[in-house]
Amino acid sequence: MEYYELNSHICPAEYNYGFEMPDYWVWCGSAIQGEDGRWHMFSARWPKNLPFFRGYVVASEIVRASSDTPYGPYTFEEVVLPDRGEEFWDGRMTHNPSIVKFGDTYALFYIGSTYHGERPDYDILTSGNTPMVDECYANIKIGIATSKSIFGPWERRDVPILDRRPDNWDCTVVTNPAPCVLDDGSVLMYYRSNTPKGLQIGVTKAKDFNSPFERLSDRPIFEAYEGMTVEDPFVWQNNDHIEMIAKDYNGKICGELWGGVHMLSRDGVHFEFAPERKAYSRTVRFADGTEKLAYHFERPNITMKDGKPYFICAAYGEDGAEMPPNGSPSFDAMSMSKTLVLPLKD
Repeated sequence: MEYYELNSHICPAEYNYGFEMPDYWVWCGSAIQGEDGRWHMFSARWPKNLPFFRGYVVASEIVRASSDTPYGPYTFEEVVLPDRGEEFWDGRMTHNPSIVKFGDTYALFYIGSTYHGERPDYDILTSGNTPMVDECYANIKIGIATSKSIFGPWERRDVPILDRRPDNWDCTVVTNPAPCVLDDGSVLMYYRSNTPKGLQIGVTKAKDFNSPFERLSDRPIFEAYEGMTVEDPFVWQNNDHIEMIAKDYNGKICGELWGGVHMLSRDGVHFEFAPERKAYSRTVRFADGTEKLAYHFERPNITMKDGKPYFICAAYGEDGAEMPPNGSPSFDAMSMSKTLVLPLKD
């Protein structure tokens, strides 16, 4: 099958490409062109006076930013999925946005959760006694919000579209939603769960945005690949097949720790490695000729145009400490984070 060799199409970025807010951690960007002809990016943010990891779990919210150009810089516009109360399944946290469109409907996929009590501050979150973090993380589920306009209003569901399954491989959490709208309007949605053998990917499908998502496989789709552990998938249809990129958590497949692996499928369930397995590197090239090994490079979301990849939105973090010897940086050591846009050449 004729596939898109992503790694060879990635161009250097200007440092101001993407979306950044000085007082917030910004993560998980996904961009689309709106009905106004401008570009709109959906990202997660939470206050920078909270530690990065525990802070996202209890305080993340999804926002919209916009730009006249596809690469940005993007400017904050509004909070799209705010806190709506602990009684809702997604009432206290929204995160992992991925925006798609079919016909006249925009669909925003995301994870959400809730917990009881007041939102904790920095001192509580760093105290080592954080039951609200454990409660919220354990309750993470996947949802969808839809709108006829990029400006909303967004219709949130009172129930998630995907939940974890007790006593199954995905019993711990369902997260990292990766929707792929097919030509007929049906939707493949991939997700991640945590297992004793590492991070694994599952797949579901619905006939449209308003229909239930059903699992297409009862087991992780890469279970047969010994030692393979991936997360942060992004998936698109390329003519007669499906393409996926995902973060290679241990680097065994693509050859770079936390680099990207590229896979292909005829049916969306059974995958093989692309001839060029490596989809992207954590080393980012900038237009001034410099290169930087990102402290974190996560959640790559590709914006499509005319059926082809146009640019990548990636969660990008720079460090406030030396890279650990094992190459697995701490989220909380980052000095800044943003959604970085990487252009793709034709």
